[in-house]
Amino acid sequence: MKTRYLPMLARSATGPFNSDAWLFEIKWDGVRAIAYVDDTLSLKSRNDSELGGQFPELGELLTLAPGTVLDGEIVAMRGGKPDMQALLSRLQTGSGRIPPHGVSVPVTYIVFDILEKDKKPLTDLPFLKRREILKTAVAEGSHVILSVPVEGKGEDYYHAAIAKGLEGIMAKRKDSRYEPGLRSGAWLKVKGQKTCDCVISGYTAGKGARSATFGALILGLYENNDVNVSSGGGTDSLNAPHDSRPAGSAGRTLLPVGKVGTGFSDRDREALMETFSQLRTATPQLQGIKPNETVVWLEPVLVGEVAYQEVTRDRKLRMPRFIRIRSDKKPGECTTDQFAGVEVSPSPTSTFRKEPIPAKANTGSTSRDRPVNTEMAPEDQHPGHPNGDALRTYQEKRNFSITREPEGPRTMTEGNSFVIQEHHAHRLHYDFRLEREGVLKSWAVPKGIPEAPGEKHLAVAVEDHPLEYAHFEGTIATGEYGAGTVTIWDEGTYDTKHWAGDKIEVILHGRRLSGHYVLVPFKRAGKNEWLIFKAGG
Repeated sequence: MKTRYLPMLARSATGPFNSDAWLFEIKWDGVRAIAYVDDTLSLKSRNDSELGGQFPELGELLTLAPGTVLDGEIVAMRGGKPDMQALLSRLQTGSGRIPPHGVSVPVTYIVFDILEKDKKPLTDLPFLKRREILKTAVAEGSHVILSVPVEGKGEDYYHAAIAKGLEGIMAKRKDSRYEPGLRSGAWLKVKGQKTCDCVISGYTAGKGARSATFGALILGLYENNDVNVSSGGGTDSLNAPHDSRPAGSAGRTLLPVGKVGTGFSDRDREALMETFSQLRTATPQLQGIKPNETVVWLEPVLVGEVAYQEVTRDRKLRMPRFIRIRSDKKPGECTTDQFAGVEVSPSPTSTFRKEPIPAKANTGSTSRDRPVNTEMAPEDQHPGHPNGDALRTYQEKRNFSITREPEGPRTMTEGNSFVIQEHHAHRLHYDFRLEREGVLKSWAVPKGIPEAPGEKHLAVAVEDHPLEYAHFEGTIATGEYGAGTVTIWDEGTYDTKHWAGDKIEVILHGRRLSGHYVLVPFKRAGKNEWLIFKAGG
């Protein structure tokens, strides 16, 4: 098989939607791989690295799918869910076509598309037709399965996926052709949290507890219309000569999209500093960085996946949180078209819009089939607290020249996220926080959130926290309010069933917890005491 393909990429949808013109699949958290099944098997990652040696169990493709070129995701499953850490351990052992020693975590190749059959290209066929060919060309095995999409009902499928702790879903137009290397609006990703793959361009110097590592990573993206990252399938696009800069980035300018300083464990920080030691450069990679900041610039070769709440009007990531390094992605792929389909937040001085700012790129969908905008009209919005009064108690308790906790913004927005933080203070407890009216409504739960229906735990209402606190992890200095370590135990989104002074009912869609939860005042104990329990049997 002489033709080489780059994987087709997806844009981001603003939210789940229903449409008979689309098919919906699970979005698996793994490593994308194109499988070339001929006399031998070759598995190519997005950056054209050979993965066959790391995953010898996928050799069964030679008998299950002879004469094919397939697109799919390699995942390591534990407890019915993808385990990215286990998969990374496989990627870090073995090399090229050398099998790793002592394989203990088997992987599964989930096949969702077919690009060739018996040397005949299929990329110009509609997705629905390729699905029919895929089902006859590939047999399932111990480590190879076919993705099974559902038709039309994207909203229910999305909520079911999130409730199971999965990353989200993919939406694919039935009539879409396969566009190698292109980020097409014919494929959409609908995730429980917005994420962006960014080029790590440098870092700011750490202070206090972070003085030995870094304060925040400086993030950049390439403008999506600078240059086409790939010309599509074919060996020429993969083997073309290039200069010493990252593939796809020669002659292009990085645009600053913000900094990320949360989401790192101590081990992450140490490992990143070791990697950075080989990449430091005196050449500034971005413009517009504050002159009073101490910045260490890096060669733009590392890609980091970052979660965020929204994109500001000046195209900065709001409330970013580091997720992981993406060694399977090229810096040249980190472009601003990842923002296409993302609702842009209004500026602090503007009035709320009924319609989102449209993306520059055409998604290729009709008005009838385009994902529905779920942004609420002004009369449905909570007013927020633009004067910051909601956070006054929180701010009065803290010395922000010492603590690393976020101070909070001057203006608030509305969302439906939740977070549970494990807080090792004087006594271990769990902080349960629901985004509401522009802040995090918060309760301290000494025994943790109940996981069995009917079990009731005390929950003490505490001061509202800023939205940025949802991503806070770290150590609060001794002598400060709440001194101790804070880590994120669970996070996700929630739906409100009822919210009043005498009862709060929500449906959680988290990575650990999901289902119907109820908070009611515990009047015998005091005005700030509540009981939290999981409803249902």
